[in-house]
Amino acid sequence: MSLNELNAISPIDGRYRNKVASLAPFFSEEALIKYRVQVEIEYFIALCEIPLPQLSTFDHSKFTALREIYSNFDTKDAQAIKDIEKTTNHDVKAVEYFIKKAFDTLGLASFKEFIHFGLTSQDINNTAIPLSIKEAMNVVYVPQYFQVLEKLEELAKEWANIPMLARTHGQPASPTRLGKEIAVFVIRLKEQFNLLNDIPSASKFGGATGNFNAHKVAYPNIDWKAFGSSFVQEKLGLQHSFPTTQIEHYDHMAALFDTLKRINTIILDLNRDFWSYVSMDYFKQKIKAGEVGSSAMPHKVNPIDFENSEGNIGMANAIFEHLSAKLPVSRLQRDLTDSTVLRNVGMPFGHTIIAFQSTLKGLNKLLLNREKFEQDLENNWAVVAEAIQTILRREGYPNPYEALKGLTRTNEKINRQSIGNFIDTLAVSDSIKTELKKITPSNYTGI
Repeated sequence: MSLNELNAISPIDGRYRNKVASLAPFFSEEALIKYRVQVEIEYFIALCEIPLPQLSTFDHSKFTALREIYSNFDTKDAQAIKDIEKTTNHDVKAVEYFIKKAFDTLGLASFKEFIHFGLTSQDINNTAIPLSIKEAMNVVYVPQYFQVLEKLEELAKEWANIPMLARTHGQPASPTRLGKEIAVFVIRLKEQFNLLNDIPSASKFGGATGNFNAHKVAYPNIDWKAFGSSFVQEKLGLQHSFPTTQIEHYDHMAALFDTLKRINTIILDLNRDFWSYVSMDYFKQKIKAGEVGSSAMPHKVNPIDFENSEGNIGMANAIFEHLSAKLPVSRLQRDLTDSTVLRNVGMPFGHTIIAFQSTLKGLNKLLLNREKFEQDLENNWAVVAEAIQTILRREGYPNPYEALKGLTRTNEKINRQSIGNFIDTLAVSDSIKTELKKITPSNYTGI
């Protein structure tokens, strides 16, 4: 059976493949192999630039050809490395042998023993994976995030002056404005996104137990710590974690995943609110010709996009949660549990991107039902009781809260007329009565 979208086990690689294809260059097996090749090549070039004595004769004009090994990397190259791995049973060693073979082809065989010089596999993995995450964030995640944010900002502005009955505990409460309620999500998203910018993309690079043992024993006069920091930060654009064990301690990566999880939770909260607004008939949804809302009920137009987003966020956050909880924990100088876990790092990104797209699709379908907003406000005059009793407090009126409680905490209908009649009974000046009668559910919306 050849692998395709219909027989893939994961829906990310199956049903939703077209939605997450942009993540493949960063999180697929081929991508991981390519990033490993990139790190190995750049490390070799950095050794030449010291230069190590044995690399002092290396022709620097060959750097371009070396970089082409990863810049022109394709599926055929990835398969060649996988074929080598069948013998080595070690993925990073297979990368090393692949590059050595490329050196042979380029006539550089005399230098090839400085490929992977002094390193352990985690020096490659713990730079390749943070690099792939950083680039996936910049190329895929951030643009998708801003699409959702900008749509919400647009709606917050468009609906800024739409009065809306608020509901606390599901019950009618002091009115608000639709645009303001959307703006709440906008600021929440912005504040969490700002935290992302404070989280470094950190990587480990320091040999078998993080101390540059092999490097120092071979070349004791070189400042290998300075070299490692320069290589990681200047060549790869990452932050050098030091000291470490054999592996990156993943604390910063865990912080990233936790922040992504919080952003997802905000989107999930938004999904549920809009789902509720649709169910309350505050919004209709644009109808697409040929679509079916229910296999049995022809009239239905379901808020499936918000539901799809919520489900995918649940999947994403479950994996982000495991990644952030598991990765910073390793037995002694290392165990292998991080290796298999990190192979799944693309999964929560995939579910997150699907969720973003679904939320955006749902938002773009919304049609404001202004009449329903107005109707709900008109049917809930009791909500102005807070305003009336607060002004009465200002005027020193005795027991204003209790007076309004007696009026409104009943099963009888409260409307403009009953509120007006109540105001007429109050022992206050005519100017205060006029002030009170100007308050309506539609204009009692605060700042």
